[in-house]
Formats: sequence, C-alpha cells, structure tokens
Amino acid sequence: MYRLSVKSTQSFLASSNSHSSSLIAIQPLLKIARCFATPPVGDVLFPTKSDFPSRHIGPRKTDVVSMLDTLGFKFLAELTEKAVPKSIQLNRDLNLDKPLNEHELITSIREMAKLNEIWRSYIGMGYHNCHVPHTIMRNIFENPGWTTQYTPYQPEIAQGRLESLLNYQTMVSEMTGLDVANASLLDEGTAAAEAMCLCSRHNKRKKLYLSNKVHPQTLSVVKTRAEALELEIEVGPISSVNLTGREISGILLQYPDTYGDVKDFEDIATLARKHGTLVVVATDLLALTLLRPPAEFGADIAIGTSQRLGVPLNYGGPHAGFFACKQNLVRLMPGRMIGVTRDMDGKDAYRLALQTREQHIRRDKATSNICTAQALLANMSAMYALYHGPEGLKAIANRIHHFTLALQTALKGAGHVINNKNFFDTLHIQPCNGLMVDEIKSRAESKRINFRYFPDGTIGIALDETVGPRDIDDLLWIFKCRPLDEILANNDILTNSIEKSKFHRTSAFLTHPIFTSHHSESRMVRYMKRLENKDISLVHSMIPLGSCTMKLNATTEMMPCSFRHFTEIHPFAPVEQARGYHLMFEELEHDLCEITGYDKISFQPNSGAQGEYAGLRAIRSYHEHRKEGHRNVCLIPISAHGTNPASAQMAGMKVEPIRILSDGSIDMAHLRDKASEHASNLSCVMVTYPSTMGVFEETITDICDLIHRHGGQVYLDGANMNAQVGLCRPGDYGSDVSHLNLHKTFCIPHGGGGPGMGPIGVKSHLAPYLPGHPVISPLESEDASFGVVSAAPFGSSAILPISWSYIKLMGSRGLKRATQVAILNANYMSKRLEQHYKTLYKEPKTGLVAHEFILDIRDLKKTANIEAVDVAKRLMDYGFHAPTMSFPVTGTLMIEPTESEDKEELDRFCDALISIRSEIAEIEAGRMDKKVNPLKMAPHTQAQVISEDWNRPYARELGAFPALFVKPETKIWPTVARIDDAYGDKHLVCTCPPILPDI
Repeated sequence: MYRLSVKSTQSFLASSNSHSSSLIAIQPLLKIARCFATPPVGDVLFPTKSDFPSRHIGPRKTDVVSMLDTLGFKFLAELTEKAVPKSIQLNRDLNLDKPLNEHELITSIREMAKLNEIWRSYIGMGYHNCHVPHTIMRNIFENPGWTTQYTPYQPEIAQGRLESLLNYQTMVSEMTGLDVANASLLDEGTAAAEAMCLCSRHNKRKKLYLSNKVHPQTLSVVKTRAEALELEIEVGPISSVNLTGREISGILLQYPDTYGDVKDFEDIATLARKHGTLVVVATDLLALTLLRPPAEFGADIAIGTSQRLGVPLNYGGPHAGFFACKQNLVRLMPGRMIGVTRDMDGKDAYRLALQTREQHIRRDKATSNICTAQALLANMSAMYALYHGPEGLKAIANRIHHFTLALQTALKGAGHVINNKNFFDTLHIQPCNGLMVDEIKSRAESKRINFRYFPDGTIGIALDETVGPRDIDDLLWIFKCRPLDEILANNDILTNSIEKSKFHRTSAFLTHPIFTSHHSESRMVRYMKRLENKDISLVHSMIPLGSCTMKLNATTEMMPCSFRHFTEIHPFAPVEQARGYHLMFEELEHDLCEITGYDKISFQPNSGAQGEYAGLRAIRSYHEHRKEGHRNVCLIPISAHGTNPASAQMAGMKVEPIRILSDGSIDMAHLRDKASEHASNLSCVMVTYPSTMGVFEETITDICDLIHRHGGQVYLDGANMNAQVGLCRPGDYGSDVSHLNLHKTFCIPHGGGGPGMGPIGVKSHLAPYLPGHPVISPLESEDASFGVVSAAPFGSSAILPISWSYIKLMGSRGLKRATQVAILNANYMSKRLEQHYKTLYKEPKTGLVAHEFILDIRDLKKTANIEAVDVAKRLMDYGFHAPTMSFPVTGTLMIEPTESEDKEELDRFCDALISIRSEIAEIEAGRMDKKVNPLKMAPHTQAQVISEDWNRPYARELGAFPALFVKPETKIWPTVARIDDAYGDKHLVCTCPPILPDI
C-alpha cells in the first residue's frame, strides 16, 4: 500500500529533487504560479479579454439598478449590508488570487492536469480502467441537458432520466439475480455500510462478520459506520464464522475477493439462512456476465460499484454504487428507487417509488441519511449496458478473462506461484525463481505500470477492458516470462477458464429488449436524445428550487472533468503520480478556507449528507479525546433539513429538537433551556444559516456563544453558503465545522440527482479528527481520525476542478457580487409577488429575505381547494420546474433564484405565478370548477390537448398555452399526465416493464 500525506504547494516545489527521476519537473508548476501572480502594469492598459463574472451573473447592470429601485435601494452594498447582521459582516475583500479569464483558466488547468502521470494501473481493488464509449461521454457526461437537472421529484418532466435509471435498476437486478435494485448509492464502501446496517435493522442483532478478503477501504467504511451505531464488528476468514449462536446479523463477502479469488459460498449461505443471518455479497457486475450470480448461491443483498461499466477511474470518483436485494427487504432498502406507475390517463409512467423513506420525513428515526445518489454516473453505466448489450458485455469480460488466463499460464511457466485457483481478472502472485519484488517494481516503473504490492511481498495484478496484447507482453517482460505469442502457441490457456468451472453462469441476463435494441450509434444517439428531450433542465429555464441553488454550471468549469490526465488516474496510484490533483486540492482548500474562515478542509465526503455525518463524527471524536465521550446530545431546530437529524442519529447522537417562533427564527428561550438541561452531555447544535426559512437571523453569534459556554460545538449546515460568500464567514462568527455543498454554491451540477460533493471545513481544534483512509492517507497523522466515510481518499475527486475553476474565474469581487445578486434576485421576486402571495418569513426589522424565500399556499386550500402540489404541476404548463414543495413548511413553495438568472427570466417566472394566482381567483369566484380546472388537471400533455375527447370546462389553449411567453416553438411538453402516486405505492414495479405489441 502507498501512504503519503498531502503536502503544500511549496512542499511540492521544494521536494521535487528528492523524488524519483520519473516525476514531472517543476516548470509547469511555475507556469501555474505565474498565472496567479500580481498583474503587470500593462494589464491596466490592456484589460482582460473577457469578464467571466458578468457571464456567470445574470442581471445586467441596468437591470440591477432597476431591481434595486423596486426594493428602495441605490446600491447592492446597501441592500446586503441591511440584509446581513452587522455583527457578522466580513468588511474586507477575500484574499484570493487574481481572477483568470476563461482562456487563461483552461491553459492553467491543463498544465496542472499534466502534473498527473498516466500510468497503466493494474491495482484493482474495485477500480478498473475502461473504454467510455465516445457517444456516451459526449451526449451524457458532457451534455448540460443531462447534467443540470435536479433530482426527479417532479416526475412528469423527468421521464427521461427516470427511464434511464429504471434501466440501471433492471441491469443490476438481472446481473445479480436479485429481485430489486435501487437507483444507485455513493460508492461500493458506503453501499456495503448501508447493507450491513440493514442486516441489523432486519433481525435486530448487533454483531456483524466481515470477510478479511473484502477490499480494505470497504472494511474501513463499514467499521466506521458500525462503531457509531454500537454494532460489533468481527473480521476474519469466512471459514471461521460461527453462526450457531444466532448472534450475527449479517456477513459480508467479496466475490471475486480482493485477491482475485472466486470462492464457493453456497454452503455458508445455506448455513446463514438456517440461523437467520443475512448474506451480503460485494461483487463485480462485469465478472457476473461469466460468474454465477450471487442470488443463485443464496445472497440476500448484493452491492458494489458500476464504475467499470463505462465510467472513468476519476481518481476515485464520482462513480455509482449499486445495491440489490430480495423482495422481502425492499422496505428497508436505502436510497432512491425508480418505480413504474401510471398517469391520470392510465399510461405507464415512472416516478421515485417508496418516497416515504425520504429522510426529510423520518428525520431522527431515519435508517439512513442518504439525500444524493449518483444518477449521472448510473445513467452512464445504464447506457454502457445498452450500447454493448448482454453479448457485448460478455465478450468484453471474456477478453479480460482470457488475457488473465494467458498471464497466469506464463507466470506459472516461469516458476512464479499463483495463489488463485479460480479467478476472473485478478491474480495474486508470489514472485519466485530469483526475481525479487524490488526488481519487479523497478522493471514495472520503467514501463510506467502500477501493481498492487502487499506487505508480505506478494503482488496483485488486475486486468481491465483496456488491456491488449502489447500490455500483456510488457507484463510478461516485467516478470521475465516468454512473450504472449509463444505462450499461446504452446499452451491451452482455457484449461482453467470460468466456462469449465462450477462457477460458470448459465442464467440469462439483460433479457429485456431495451438492452438489445440500440447497438448502432444512430439508434443509440437518438435514444439518448429522446430521453433528454423529456426532461426539464437548466438549458430550458430556471429551476427555482429553494435550498438547492440551481445556478449556472459554466462550460469552461466543466471542461476539465473530461481531461484524460484527470480521468485516467487510479485512486490508489502512488501520490507522486497525482501531483496535479494534490496541487489542486491544496489550492482549493486554501480558497475554501479563506471563503469560510475555517482552517482545514476534508474532501472525502462525496455528498452533503455524507459531509454532515463526517462533521458530526469529528465532533464526537473531539469530545472522546478530551475524555468527554459522554457528550452525545445534538440540538437541532425543527426547521432543519431532514438529513440533519438523520445524520446525527447515524453518528450515535441523541437528537433534541428546538422549537422555532412564528417568524421562523429559532426559539432562543427554548434553546437556552435545552442547552442548560443537557449541559453536561451537550455535544453540538446543528444550525442552518441563513435559516432554512430564508432569513439572516440576528441571533447567530448568540447561538454559537451559548453552545460553546456549555461545552458543545457548532455544526453549521452549508446548504445556504451561497448567501454568505464574500459577506460573512461561518468560521468567524462561531461555527466549528460545516459541510460545503460544492454542487450548490460552488457550481458542480446536480447531475439529475448526483453526483454531489460535500467536503467539510473545520476549525483547527477539529482538524486532527477528520476522515482518514487505509490506503492513501489524506492526513499527516491518522492517530486521532474517527475513521473513513468514503471508499476513495478524496471522494469524487474528478469533479473538484469545477469548483476550483469557479473560484479562479470569479475572484474575490466576483464571488461577493454573485452573493449580493443572489440576495437581490430573491428579494426582487418576493417584492414582485407580494400582492399575489404571502412571503411566509422575512427578517422582522428589515423586511428582507436572504437568497431564498417561502410562499405560503396553505390558505388557498380553504378558498379554492388548491394545494402547493397543484401550483407545482401547473408551472410545468408554463415551462418551469416547481420550487421546493412543502419544505420546510408543509403547504408552501420555497424559491431560490440564484445569481445566474437574469431579470427577464425572473420576471417570466413571476408572471407565471401571477397568472396561476389569477386562475385560482377564477376558482375562488366560482367561475372555474374546484375539481376540474387547469391546476387540478395539470400538467397538460400534447396527447390530451390534440385529443378529440377534450371534455374539460376550459379551453385547450388555456391548458397548454396559458401565457403569451408560452409559444409553440418553445413549448416544453410533459410526456405524461399527472402521476398517480397511490397506484404506484400499491403496485411496486421497479424493473423495466414488458414491451407490449402495438394494437
């Protein structure tokens, strides 16, 4: 294993001479440094060619003046100084590098990327290089029509990605042989942790047994999760497990295991079933095209990663974890699941099924804190399966397996010991015949090849889809074996193939016609485009989701994510081969610390909820090292995100809810009482700022002081950081730790429901307790680390260039102006709508909101039988995604416009809401029916509007074209009518439905 702590940029420069000759020289680093240097005098005479902040920020200068005038202000600074409490205002510019223009940015980050060395990595451990079909890379991964949607909470305008995710679920279900699968988890390690916790919930036992042949990073994630929940962990040979005492909740197996062995687990699965123990199998989907699927030998749950199915290595992420289980466990399954239901016309439609498992509802009774999935990456893997089909996947697997057989034959022939009897793509080698490990390593390095080196002197080699004959010859040369042609001429390499073993798969998979219908590129491109056209994304209109910050994801920021020097790096490659990544980590950490006021950043959490969990575990570890491990009470306002109490209970804390006042602010008297009541056991408070109600509360410093006086820590949810950047810093006004939603404030796109990135910032006293890792350590010392939260050391590393680029392009003034305009846009919209809807909460003294606001729809239920969901569905007819519905207050709509939307778009959305209010007035006046009206019947599909059977008591034109700006040439048609959720709940179908013949 390789272990090396992250060094500062200066350390990289200073240590260059001490590294091996293969390392890149420091010249590119100096080029990057020059890009960020103080501008020469000439820059005054020759201004920058482009002004990125003006492209990122929507309203033009004249629009800003007009909007400020509507609010009664002359300057942006005047507005924000009134909105933000004076006691927490920063009152200085952020100390960031001079902003780059877009061309300078791309030049700089290309140089940075080239500091990463692309070696052929045969390390394996759940990460394998692959060929991403170019049509999938271009038409999905690099396509804002696929990357900029939100989670499909409004299914009528999300049918495209819902169908694709259903394909993913079907793929996982059929390849594992299990009944149901979800629409992805964060990675293999977290999927394993979720599975083992499910086992305990299912049979109420507190002991877990993990095979010692599970990947080390997976073992670490499971151990970390179990410790907080007080689950006992035992790790050892699977042959040593004792199930007779009926104490063990679940066992975790790896198939093939971390050494490449394929073992027969049927007997242990039979024994486990007899004693009420669940069997969880971590597996490889590509291997399962040849290997007997887990369900056939008794697995209850199968987990893993679908990375090698068409997703790059990405230095560890983002990748989609998968989770499949038997039908009897479906109600306990974590994460999201796509289900088949019907719409109001009886047509098949897709939606998120089992929505009551969402953590916003269960809160501290939640079984998981999952909020973000990996939808974009799951979609890529689903398309990869469609692109190749079952026969194509099997051909790829056979090619890899046959190369592995040839390598095994050659190595054995040269006298080396192969420790695997049955294998798919990985060999565990004991070098012999006088060849020492150091010599092998030297020869491998001369070919720029990485192996997995075990502490006992053995070596692991895992082959992948990209391997060809020349690669095999290089491997054979390293081990002083005869070349491949001679091996093939003199040996039957198929003697030990899977096809001739008892592990050979005989059952069919990917049997649905969807997996055999798109093998020409024309057909494939048209299918992807057809699905894309069913979804509303930011390429169509603003997505005003409160607390979600759906802002511009600029093309220039996105481009580096496709650079091969970022995508083709194995997460466990020696750190000196990833110097570009680590330089980027250093610079991004510096910038985020400057923006937030924290002292240290951990990039390991790969979602916001994961960041919450990591921050709380750091707090717990801090108390434990101070001999105050009894501090376990977490105070959480009832207005908090549902993931907050869910994360707290997962971290082993006791949640105490704090009331809020009628104006939406935290009830300080109740907070003082609870802090005093639990003073001796107080661990922390979790508070969102600005508040979840969309206002800057004056009491934030009082809250922090109060908690600190009682020995607790302050966790500040970073979901609303977009209202603070450049104006105030959580680390200055008393917060000890925050997660930062990089997929919100810092421009990583939401990907239709993931990827996300939720790094945590901490003050210096919490820094020693940040997440570590068993393979590549992100810490200088792991002595005090609480454990591991993600499979990869730095989470979803390959999307961090987006946030790095955003900050470098915007600079200090640009970031501050973005925040100011976000606050301006929200207050402008609230003002425009105030005569039609009530803004539920405003700051009492100023009458202002922060960067988002809540419209109260509840009274309309009494006057017109109209609810928030009706307004949400009607907005689709106007071409808009709905705001956040019924959060944080049931029966409301929370709107966040962000700074990226210009005045024209803000006005268009306001006009839509005003028009909808006039329709509601028609119902209130009795001129429209309370049950059959444009809101209750929304959204209106094209099929409905052109049907001869139009029997509704309002005009077709009103249904489909309700405003002048809704024009035929720009109309966005929902492809299904209003979803029937009740039907879907009663008839749970989570795989592709059969294709019926046309009648």
